Amino acid sequence: MITNKATKINLFTFKTPNMKAFHLTWMAFFLCFFGWFGIAPLMVIVRDELHLTKGEIGNIMIASVSITIFARLLIGYLCDRIGPRIMYSALLILGAFPVMLIGLSHDYTSFLLFRLVIGVIGASFVITQFHTSAMFAPNVIGTANAVTAGWGNLGGGVTQFVMPIIFAGFVALGFTNGESWRLAMVVPGVALLIMGILYFLYTKDTPEGNISDLKKKDPTFTLKKKQSQVSFSTVLKDYRVWVLAFCYGACFGIEITIDNIAALYFKDKFELSLEEAGLIAASFGMMNLFARALGGILSDKISISKGLNGRVLVLGSCILLEGVGVLIFANMEVLVFSVISMIGFALFVKMSNGATYAVVPFVNKNAVGSVAGIVGAGGNIGAVLMGFLFKSENLTYNEAFTVIGYCILGIAVLAFTIRFVSSSKPVESGIPVSESFA
Repeated sequence: MITNKATKINLFTFKTPNMKAFHLTWMAFFLCFFGWFGIAPLMVIVRDELHLTKGEIGNIMIASVSITIFARLLIGYLCDRIGPRIMYSALLILGAFPVMLIGLSHDYTSFLLFRLVIGVIGASFVITQFHTSAMFAPNVIGTANAVTAGWGNLGGGVTQFVMPIIFAGFVALGFTNGESWRLAMVVPGVALLIMGILYFLYTKDTPEGNISDLKKKDPTFTLKKKQSQVSFSTVLKDYRVWVLAFCYGACFGIEITIDNIAALYFKDKFELSLEEAGLIAASFGMMNLFARALGGILSDKISISKGLNGRVLVLGSCILLEGVGVLIFANMEVLVFSVISMIGFALFVKMSNGATYAVVPFVNKNAVGSVAGIVGAGGNIGAVLMGFLFKSENLTYNEAFTVIGYCILGIAVLAFTIRFVSSSKPVESGIPVSESFA
């Protein structure tokens, strides 16, 4: 049983294990996103060198997010049992190698395989949410989850303009384009390796300490009370888990799709330079600086008066507005309006992400990791399905966005069907009774 959870988020301190975990978790997730999508803004160069077709690029997009589905399910399960510190450290260190070594690929098949393996680090999101859920009390859990995930997702935006700069730096040193994109990918790989070591040294599994140390003091210690543990099959039977998975597919799914395709889309459609396209693509990801946190904060605030079902109201509304925004973006043919509409729907994409995971910790208080894993996998399933639309030779990118927009509207309706048996009431401590969990 975890106690001593923080009831406040003090951003400017590293003194408590809660805030150490908070900061190192979002930093680790930031670097995972940076490594995961580091190659995306350089795909224009890779496409020309490896002579990739639209269908092959679509397959590479699908590969980059498909394996994450299975990785998130597995890691969510393992987090419930062995804790986040070892899981995150191992993922960061092992994930660094395919990122650094993708430069060894010299044809479509080898590049596809490297892109597939790199997708495993996308499972870091589940550990991020699990660790903050273990460190922060229910009155701020929505905010904590949204901020750590949002600032982590920011890596997907930063990489869009930083990687072209790193690439250009190697070109300026005299390397060819083919050599430069390969050398550029070593940079995020090394950063992941260093962060893996730091995470192991400076974080704790719980506010009380690491699981291994706590078990030495008390051999019966577990992350949850033994009698409260539930099976994975029980989690799978809860319809709310699957609705949330659909919701996350509608918001996070399109986020990582845009991270993959934006630079190519704007360069080809509006005939921009690599740097210009990367900068525009970065504006989408940079919304994570505040928008995902805004979704979590709004969910926490509404829950004070309307309880858990108020969180559902925030989630459904954000996804509905996201769908409308995607449909508007799909019909933009002028660069400036296309960029403005993309930033507009990006706001609701990120807010929906935060609002989704502001609900996740309360679906099953005794299986937070498993629920987070399934919902997180739903995000990647959404991206895979979108990838099939973008690889189609019969659909333009704008037509694919139109189909996605209407699907998001349908999922918004589904989101409003989530219900909790009892709606929480505020108590003197500021932590709703029915929202408290281990």
